[in-house]
Amino acid sequence: MKQLKKEIQDKSGLERVKICAQVAIDNKAEDLLILDVRGIASFADYFLIMSGRSTRHVQGLAEALEAAMRSKRISAAKAEGINEGMWVLLDFDDVVVHIFYHEQRSFYDLEGLWHNAPRIETDDL
Repeated sequence: MKQLKKEIQDKSGLERVKICAQVAIDNKAEDLLILDVRGIASFADYFLIMSGRSTRHVQGLAEALEAAMRSKRISAAKAEGINEGMWVLLDFDDVVVHIFYHEQRSFYDLEGLWHNAPRIETDDL
């Protein structure tokens, strides 16, 4: 595995999810939500959930997030759904990013599924 860039190697999962959230905000993601799933999920510490206005916007958000994290030498361990643009999942180990086309988001209702996970405000970003 490549060495993480010095500016990110000491950052916690919370700081990493905030970096992803800022990239999403900069790229006009809608309805951004951070869920703290530490102690609830064994595979991640944080979920970042967002919506895109179109399938192309969803794909663009995914590409921007991958590029931003790749520049810090963090590659998505798994990326699914980019070609379809309806629901993209990017797995950055302790941070899992879900990017939904808005109609798909309400159908899958991850917020409801993980209702007991504390929410982290993105207003501070």
